[in-house]
Amino acid sequence: MGRVNDLDAFSALLTEEGRTLLAALRDYDPARELATATRLRRDHPAGLVSAALTQARLRQRAVAKFGAEDAHRMYFTPNGVEQATRASVAAYRARRFAGLGVRSLADLCCGIGGDAIALARAGISVLAVDRDPLTAAVARANAEALDLAGLIEVRCADVTEIDTAPYDAVFVDPARRGSRGRVFDPEAYSPPLSWAVGAARTAPRAALKIAPGIPHEAVPEDAEAEWISDHGDVKEAVLWFGTDPGTVRATLLPGPHTLAGSGLPDPAVRRTGRYLYEPDGAAIRAHLVAEVAAQVDGGLLDETIAYITSDELRPTPYATAYEITDELPFNLKKLKALLREREVGILTVKKRGSAVEPEELRRKVKPHGPYSATVFLTRVAGAPTMLIGHPATPRA
Repeated sequence: MGRVNDLDAFSALLTEEGRTLLAALRDYDPARELATATRLRRDHPAGLVSAALTQARLRQRAVAKFGAEDAHRMYFTPNGVEQATRASVAAYRARRFAGLGVRSLADLCCGIGGDAIALARAGISVLAVDRDPLTAAVARANAEALDLAGLIEVRCADVTEIDTAPYDAVFVDPARRGSRGRVFDPEAYSPPLSWAVGAARTAPRAALKIAPGIPHEAVPEDAEAEWISDHGDVKEAVLWFGTDPGTVRATLLPGPHTLAGSGLPDPAVRRTGRYLYEPDGAAIRAHLVAEVAAQVDGGLLDETIAYITSDELRPTPYATAYEITDELPFNLKKLKALLREREVGILTVKKRGSAVEPEELRRKVKPHGPYSATVFLTRVAGAPTMLIGHPATPRA
């Protein structure tokens, strides 16, 4: 058996023999899997060894989301690793729920229990619900493995049949993948977004985890919309109910740093200044580029592109600043000559509003040398442009 795909195989991992086998595989080398499997099958059933090896691989993948200490104690399914909330994001959301006075919560579509774990660690009593028997079993095992079973009740049921009235809050994480891959239509979520919104409106507080690409016009008027990034990567959007209706915000982790919309008009287009600011993806998704521009006294390079320019260096957590040394019309030969003259061998390529792919550009300019530079392929006032610079550092 090559996958943990049924309850019997998973239940075997929870036995003393299964736990011992998993402990022995903590640091196993995937490149030596065949030799490892052959050796272990001398002393253990082949099915158990196969399930344990699958689980060991999943735990190694899960380290990026959960950290080594938790990941090597937890249990996973392939979909569970893929779809689980990153621990840092789940912890932030749990703290926010706790700060709102939530002490009990119904976690609907709980998956392998990542959010339930964070909520329990924040002191919230959780009912975790999933309709898939294996997934529910994994969530239950994770609550026990992390000593949180006293705060997490796992129930295998259809979330649409759960009475959430006894709970202070509801959290819904609809499945956004189908048999054909990622689902982009919110009404094709499982359960549909409209059902999740209805469930949220029945609770004093609620949060719905959704894809960050959701159109702003799809956000209900009575919801607060929050886009969350972690170390610069946009992870998710959340619709909050019972908080600040109509508010749009971007939250950056670690921090957290939270920027709320203030209704500013779009920034004016300016000539290229000394500095270029690249807003965090969460601020862009939340349509808060104007708020970021106001923080750095900046304008836009082009009215359709989220690059901000300014003559001042003003540190902000919501954008990365670069000092611009050159501005050239798009021309690969000129770029190649300039990089060769400056002995640039470490080239970072960023693009917005350009059809040229970074790897294609690297192949053509063939950077070589001890120095580094960043090139931005973009438009300035509608014209294809190359901006060359480097990360800015405040001067004394």
